[in-house]
Amino acid sequence: MVALDAFAYYSSPAEDARATASLLNERFASWRTRDVLEAVTGEEFPGRVALVSSFGAESVVLLHLVAGVDPATPVIFVDTGKIFPATHRYRDELVEQLGLKNVHLPRPATVPLAKADPFGALWMQDTDACCGVRKVEPLARALEGFDAWISGRKRFQGGERGRLPLVEADGSRIKVNPLAGWSRDDVAAYRRLHDLPEHPLVTDGYASVGCIPCSDRRREGEDERAGRWRGQEKTECGIHLGLATFEAEGSGI
Repeated sequence: MVALDAFAYYSSPAEDARATASLLNERFASWRTRDVLEAVTGEEFPGRVALVSSFGAESVVLLHLVAGVDPATPVIFVDTGKIFPATHRYRDELVEQLGLKNVHLPRPATVPLAKADPFGALWMQDTDACCGVRKVEPLARALEGFDAWISGRKRFQGGERGRLPLVEADGSRIKVNPLAGWSRDDVAAYRRLHDLPEHPLVTDGYASVGCIPCSDRRREGEDERAGRWRGQEKTECGIHLGLATFEAEGSGI
């Protein structure tokens, strides 16, 4: 077991996390995905790790894997207030089918949201600010008390994700990306093997499903996330880019 306090001689929690991530990457390098999840939830961070899931286009695979290891693992779904109704229905379906027992639904804080986005149209002027108040801040609150979190990102999704490690540091926390090395075919094959339901919007052309205003259908030849924030350079909502900074500095709202 690699414990964070094993590196107490480092000067900061962030450096401890980076050292731990490096050791875990080395340890897990040749492990099966399920074995990684068992070690993370049962040995390394028992009771102190959560799965963060959008219940989006490919989420069912990791949700199924985690449920098979321990269905009581905390699952965090941030309800931004702009989620497709189909995603809410799909989430409820998966929670029941997979037997997930500990699903958290954090929402934007009422007062900061009213101040930042009084008319619900902030996304039209500043998508980063909209993501900040609707998704990043609620997730930062929801992760308080956890030492690690699990993400469903994969390298084949493109952009910054192409260099995704299996384990990384996120400020003072550890972030585990158990599907980092999976291919698009791996994901599809696993879903078929276990007869897992597909997000209903996938058949309507959505390869990546987030909030309604910032999700679009994927065009032929585009990468998996091309429909997100169509026409902008933005490729991430912010939870994978600045969550630790957001927690340290505050939202500024």
